[in-house]
Amino acid sequence: MRLLNVQAVVDRDRDIRTGRKVNLQTNVLEDLDDTCTDYAILSHRWLGREVNYKELVGLPTMANEEQEQVRLCKGYLKILESCEQALKDGYSWLWVDTCCIDKGSSAELSEAINSMYRCYENSRKCYVYLYDVDGQRFPTMPDDTNYPSSNGWPEWFSRGWTLQELIAPKDVQFFNQHWVFVGDKITLVSVLRDITRVPEDILMGRLSPSRVCVAQLMSWAADRKTTRVEDRAYSLLGLFGVNMPMLYGEGRKAFQRLQLEILRISNDHSIFAWDYRGTIRRPGVVLADDPSYFRDCHDIDVVEPEEFIKLFKRHIQSKLGIQWVNPVQWGRLSRLLLRDHARARQLRTFSVTNGGIDICLPLTPYRDSPSVYRATLACTRNGCPVTIDLASYGSDYYKSFGASDVLEAVPEFRQLHLAYYWNRTYRHLTLDDWFMSCYGFARCGAFPYNIVNNSVGVFSHTNDLVILVYANDNARARFAVGFGYYFDQQWVHVVCDDTGDCQSRWEDYAKEVYEQLWSARKEHAGNMPEVSKRFWSTPKREPKYYIKHAHLPRSIWAAKVVWDGCTVGNTTLTVDVDQCTGCCYGPLEWKNTANDRHYLPMPGLMKVYTCDYEHRLSLGGVNVGFLECGTKQIKVSINMSAAVLFYMMETAR
Repeated sequence: MRLLNVQAVVDRDRDIRTGRKVNLQTNVLEDLDDTCTDYAILSHRWLGREVNYKELVGLPTMANEEQEQVRLCKGYLKILESCEQALKDGYSWLWVDTCCIDKGSSAELSEAINSMYRCYENSRKCYVYLYDVDGQRFPTMPDDTNYPSSNGWPEWFSRGWTLQELIAPKDVQFFNQHWVFVGDKITLVSVLRDITRVPEDILMGRLSPSRVCVAQLMSWAADRKTTRVEDRAYSLLGLFGVNMPMLYGEGRKAFQRLQLEILRISNDHSIFAWDYRGTIRRPGVVLADDPSYFRDCHDIDVVEPEEFIKLFKRHIQSKLGIQWVNPVQWGRLSRLLLRDHARARQLRTFSVTNGGIDICLPLTPYRDSPSVYRATLACTRNGCPVTIDLASYGSDYYKSFGASDVLEAVPEFRQLHLAYYWNRTYRHLTLDDWFMSCYGFARCGAFPYNIVNNSVGVFSHTNDLVILVYANDNARARFAVGFGYYFDQQWVHVVCDDTGDCQSRWEDYAKEVYEQLWSARKEHAGNMPEVSKRFWSTPKREPKYYIKHAHLPRSIWAAKVVWDGCTVGNTTLTVDVDQCTGCCYGPLEWKNTANDRHYLPMPGLMKVYTCDYEHRLSLGGVNVGFLECGTKQIKVSINMSAAVLFYMMETAR
């Protein structure tokens, strides 16, 4: 590794400052073996201008003005101060990431990142420079006034790279912005544990990070930030003991690659336990998108397969109790109890292929969702097995949430194929609810996604749901529209607020509707018009639209949604209200609203009816004519034989 000769750096700076002639033959950086060299190392928060490798090496040959700019910048002063501190402690060599790596070489940068944990681990002393600490003592309590953007602690503790820089070195010393010593890792271990959630045994070096389960280790990095998205993964390589090439520009794929590398050297089931409480509720592929998905996993422990089998058997026996006298169930339980060694071997190994992750897990089906299962992982939380929900889709299984009632049955061990990628594009929803204000209704908000410019573009590939809440405070009427996907099938549903008081916050109402619709998403997806599936696969297809109508209880209003049933990937959802006599009950079934390209530039949902074989237009029960104004286009068609209402609105081009 390339190390700074601290005496040469200090002497050269003194010569430049005093105007002496600098010896250009003196090397300030030398390549040495880190395993047999005593050196110190600097850990810091990159801030402002940092001095790189070329600037440090070429400093003596720079023009006076440029030389002075480098010497006065905070990055250079930080290097100089750390060199002087290393000399005081008796070290001749120092490693600083800003100037000891030639970042102009991608090969050297990749090598440095893959070996960075080892660099800190082999150092004799690590200097942590806290640029935002002004006091003479290390802060022992959160201080939102001085550290508002980093959870009340110095910003060093919020950065992604500094996690390994805290754990790897044996001797860590903290300095404030004036390079005054304010404490070390040993004396501050209890405070550091509270700040970072890293156990004291890890901080003190009594336990190696390799002995901690994947989910728990990921939880330490859940709230940390990096400038580059890829560094969220790259900064964790050393902690997991894996290596992989750096591909800046790949974005979040870097974290997926990290998880796959971990799976290739580990049989730790906790890597699938992210969001086991259902807080984030991101269904789909079984690998997490980001370390933040493991935020609640700090108390998860991995269990060896043999111990897990024993724990799992006790758990099943206590759960089923003596109520199960069914011979079939008892036979399954007996077979489960007798195959300890075979099950342990199955749990111990799983493989990663280009199509998915092959693994054996015990599954229990849900009562209301036959294709959704509760899978038990070989890891525990407070002594109880950790479970996740998996949904089958073809031959693959995906992460799922929201099934409500698991069958009281003996789990069945199955060889599964877990999907870690989805080769389809994300979905996009365009919302058209401009007409709501005409009747005093307004969109309160959306949950869990925000609607920006009437557009939602974050639907996942397999399962997702967004709730839109609308209300008329004067009429004390409120309803919600849910739009989602269930394994590639779009679905839309309307839910009315039956309470009629509309007193609860719209956010609470949205969450309530979300839970209600999520548990029934398979049913709602199955109730969508079948014609949409046929038209999706037809190269030349005519637009098909569908309408759903729901009366709002104790009001004169009815909610109406129009769904674009044939567009793949990009869907237009129109939401409107209409006066209703109260004779309708809903939500009613979907009605076809196919259009024949008749355009009427009029706002609002209109009713077309047949009278004496003449077609007339009614808006709000009043016969109207056409005006060449308005901001929307309305496509209208009439089914002459059935005299059925057809209408659809789309944004004017």
